Amino acid sequence: MTEHFDVVIVGAGISGIGAAYHIQERCPGRTYTLLEGREAIGGTWDLFRYPGIRSDSDMHTLGFRFKPWVDEKAIAEGDAILDYLHETVEENGIDRHIRYQHWVERASWSTKDARWTVEAKRGDTGETARITCNFLFMCAGYYDYENGYRPTFEGEERFEGPIIHPQHWPEDLDYAGKRVVVIGSGATAVTLVPAMAETAAHVTMLQRTPTYIVAAPWKDVIATELRKLLPSDAAYTITRWKNVLLGMLIFNVSRKAPDRMRAFIRKGVANELGEGFDIDKHFQPPYGPWDQRLCLAPDGDFFKAIKEGKASVATDQIETFTEHGVRLKSGEELEADIIVTATGLNLCFLGGMQVTVDGEPVVAHEHMTYKAMMLSDVPNLALTFGYTNASWTLKADLTSEYVCRLLNHMQSHGFRYCTPRSDPAMSEVPFLDFSSGYVQRALPDLPKQGALAPWRVKQNYFFDILYLRHGSVEDGVMQFR
Repeated sequence: MTEHFDVVIVGAGISGIGAAYHIQERCPGRTYTLLEGREAIGGTWDLFRYPGIRSDSDMHTLGFRFKPWVDEKAIAEGDAILDYLHETVEENGIDRHIRYQHWVERASWSTKDARWTVEAKRGDTGETARITCNFLFMCAGYYDYENGYRPTFEGEERFEGPIIHPQHWPEDLDYAGKRVVVIGSGATAVTLVPAMAETAAHVTMLQRTPTYIVAAPWKDVIATELRKLLPSDAAYTITRWKNVLLGMLIFNVSRKAPDRMRAFIRKGVANELGEGFDIDKHFQPPYGPWDQRLCLAPDGDFFKAIKEGKASVATDQIETFTEHGVRLKSGEELEADIIVTATGLNLCFLGGMQVTVDGEPVVAHEHMTYKAMMLSDVPNLALTFGYTNASWTLKADLTSEYVCRLLNHMQSHGFRYCTPRSDPAMSEVPFLDFSSGYVQRALPDLPKQGALAPWRVKQNYFFDILYLRHGSVEDGVMQFR
């Protein structure tokens, strides 16, 4: 028997939970189900279990607009974020709508029936569940949950110790008193190094290219004081906007005056480590600030581990793995008992599922993104893709609000489906203007964006508030039938 819902949400991470809340609140009476491939909610925050896992954005903007973050830490550990998500699900009855171990493999749209047929493989029985819906809302994240990015290194079969990717962290790994080399310099590496350095003999972060690393406080003092003076909702709103504005200021200065921001960040590193440290070699990237995400070091924990001699940084290229570590092209050898390949993620568009429209496969790079949330010529399908220059949830919340506006507009006018139609003459540009490796590797397979709105990805929260929360859904581009 095939079940039918008004909306099927795919993914029970932070995006899917937010989507469920908005549909309940803004589209009363609509039926929905939330399909989660794994056995638990949380997405990223349940999957990743490496030491020190924490947010790389402040929780007053990474948290939901509708549920205040009240923990004293603004940059939060993974367990605290999971607790927050579980509270959200239970408080709003969303847990009653979640179907676990439903890994969505295919979705097929029929214009004749004006509905999607979703096929999900059940992890508990191995059977395929078929569910139909009027609207499909993809909230499955943006990376491959099965495999992280893991390049092959020369001679790695010779290394006598374990080689571990953070996405597949073994629960029983004992690194106390061990020498560890962490390959990579992104957010994961910057998190791992101080966390492992607490008990390891020594941790070396081996990077090919430096990353901008900024010390930031674990706690938001202003948020703490506001909570003493104001109701929780009011304190949260003020703190949220304070952090949004600060983030936008930093991003815009980085883009318009990169040399000034580069000097500012360098001064911060010098204050942490002292000028005697080779800052220009290890902490001055060849690209501009915010060409990639800035890495946060809460209370300067990363720099503290270096100052205390528990950790170090090596900037070089790998020549080969050896039996006892890594030999660099400079000739130096880093001895290691454990090697961690914090080499990044693989992007996975639409959760890797196969999508067809009236029997024709949807090939992502042949489509453009409408308002960064729908695909040209694909009816009744929305997807959540958060900001690269701010907290993911800021855009996720706005996306959910807009989807609810679409659903209510169609209901009030008797429409069964809506389809964004692009102008074939419009020039196309890459989906993201971001130099991070995981983005550059995936660009050929991602949809494109157009030269003009509503096909242009703005990465601007103010613009999107006006455009998505208050702009007309009848814009001449979206066709309703």
